[in-house]
Amino acid sequence: MVQKAHGPLRSFGRIKARPIKVSQAALLDTLLPRLALDLSQPFDAQALKPEATEVWLEIGFGGGEHMAGQAALRPNVLILGAEPFLNGAASALRHLNDWGIESVRLHIGDARDLLAVLPDQSLERIFILFPDPWPKARHHKRRLIQTETVRELTRTLKPDGVLRFATDWADYADWALARFLAAPDLVWMAEGPDDWRRPPADHIATRYELKRLGDIAPVYFDFRRKRDAEPSR
Repeated sequence: MVQKAHGPLRSFGRIKARPIKVSQAALLDTLLPRLALDLSQPFDAQALKPEATEVWLEIGFGGGEHMAGQAALRPNVLILGAEPFLNGAASALRHLNDWGIESVRLHIGDARDLLAVLPDQSLERIFILFPDPWPKARHHKRRLIQTETVRELTRTLKPDGVLRFATDWADYADWALARFLAAPDLVWMAEGPDDWRRPPADHIATRYELKRLGDIAPVYFDFRRKRDAEPSR
């Protein structure tokens, strides 16, 4: 499949901060090549994990705590992770290595490049947890959640597939909710405030989330793709 082009604006900032620990740097050299996705090849979930019953995607997995935790609980699920931050990738590899997890595949780079090669209706679940909020108005165009990105996310979801978005920034919550609600094939699953103000039962909190760096308590929006949705074009 030919990789789709996207605009030059990045939805993320720096890709490396503090020096990476020696032990984690070694995993970047040894473990990452085994787990890295090859986006130049057609995506084939069965080739990556023949016994996989579902395929999930986490965009911006940070330090990998949520991704590794979900993988440990559901070994029959193939979990794809996209993250451009090298320190986060190194931390995630440590979790995967320590817990002996073999069901995760990684793309260290822009998630939009991974979305572009995923087939229509190939994912049961998508997680976008606490992405960079780009709070200044002049930077809003850099936010991951844009109308075209929501269209791509919806395209990759199977009917009844679920997308979860979480943030602790009020403006980004409003921004994202407006764009998800405008997607004709997505349904917001909330029936009342408790459904989005409280962490879902299957949520795994991370150290970053618990720092509460935003301007509101975290909110969690779950959306389901309609069963009768037509394949996106």
